[in-house]
Amino acid sequence: QVQLVESGGGLVQAGGSLSVSCAASGRTFSSYVMGWFRQAPGKEREFVAAITRSGGNTYYLDSVKGRFTISRDNAKNTVYLQMNSLKPEDTAVYYCAANWRLSRDPTDYDYWGQGTQVTVSS
Repeated sequence: QVQLVESGGGLVQAGGSLSVSCAASGRTFSSYVMGWFRQAPGKEREFVAAITRSGGNTYYLDSVKGRFTISRDNAKNTVYLQMNSLKPEDTAVYYCAANWRLSRDPTDYDYWGQGTQVTVSS
């Protein structure tokens, strides 16, 4: 089992940058595929990015490709999401999640953080 705690959300103007982090407990962090998801008010939770166990492969939602970067540090049990060129439509609660296999479907993920709010003003 793993517990996840996000941090780093906040308010930023359109075009700005923000980084969110997710710290995991336990000694098996490197065994998990890690994902970032987001949920805007009135919308379903959607996949944003995922990274494989070693960090060798990354996957993104088309609308964030070239703007967001997911990375991980297995020594620090932490996964990151660097967000650049932010747009108002990126406003959402951002969640990190852990799973045994790679998936873009949030229902496949077993462990979730509490979420961190990211607000992009126009």
